[in-house]
Amino acid sequence: MSRRPRARRALRRAGVVVAALVVVLTVVSWGFNRVTDGPSAPPPGLTYVRTGDLMTRVSVHGSTGPAVVLVPGAAESAGTWDAVAQRLSADHRVYAYDVVGWGYTQRRGPYDLDHATRQLLGLLDALGLERPVLVGHSSGAAVVVEAALRAPQRVGGLMLLDGDALATGAGARSPVRYAVLPPYRTTLLRLAVGSDAVVRGVYGGQCGPRCPRLDAAGIDAWRRPFRVAGAEDALWAMLDTGVLGVPTARLSLVARLDVPKAVVFGAQDDVFPAGTPQETARRIGAPAPRIIPDARHLTPVSDPDAVADAVTALTGGAPGDGP
Repeated sequence: MSRRPRARRALRRAGVVVAALVVVLTVVSWGFNRVTDGPSAPPPGLTYVRTGDLMTRVSVHGSTGPAVVLVPGAAESAGTWDAVAQRLSADHRVYAYDVVGWGYTQRRGPYDLDHATRQLLGLLDALGLERPVLVGHSSGAAVVVEAALRAPQRVGGLMLLDGDALATGAGARSPVRYAVLPPYRTTLLRLAVGSDAVVRGVYGGQCGPRCPRLDAAGIDAWRRPFRVAGAEDALWAMLDTGVLGVPTARLSLVARLDVPKAVVFGAQDDVFPAGTPQETARRIGAPAPRIIPDARHLTPVSDPDAVADAVTALTGGAPGDGP
């Protein structure tokens, strides 16, 4: 018997096996997705305000002093700022919220910079804030920059924390949207989110050894926002949109704004290339960046004292805010 017919038969058998495997995996995936379907409820007692077309979750700390609005980054929520907000609350009015697409804010796209900026400006309206200091962490840096550029008269100060505000800084559109298709992407996401080891691993890699160890409540705080209604669809839409950011030329316009500015980074932040803090400070016309020793990317959690000190220093030079 010739080798060619044998090779063809072997290929046909291999094709049958692969096809059968795909069918089995698809059936298992659909079954798993069905069993695990059904969103989680947000925690009780959350506060929401209307910001344009969204119901935005907001947390409030403190009742006197300058106003500060804390803007979280990707995969974060207002709770990411709790330790910083508590330290500031004695002599500041502190507002943290969930950026559209994350946390417990209503999931309604588009999940782009324009929508996130309108949400932030809408929040200032809803809370009656005049010229607060805006602090943006990671991709939240782009949101505060764009808000300041659109409405400079409404901003009293600007801090970029662990973020350069550029669309290219932490990565553009993710290829995951092409590599993983339904129903497998839903299965993989739910397996990852449901794994304590995965949640702890991502948290530890971004936060470092100084961060509090995640107990069951801590894991739930990071996990639950990925399980609320609309969260999975929003995540895939955001992977298609890419990281929030502004063009380099637009970022440079911040240097013209007559408000106090600051750039703060963890010394061991590996999300951005070396030299990013210095280059970012130069672009926006800020003083030399403040570098937090031994800190990684999640400085609001790992180093709340240092972050709060930097915010306090910035509010000291900011114009007074109205009631």
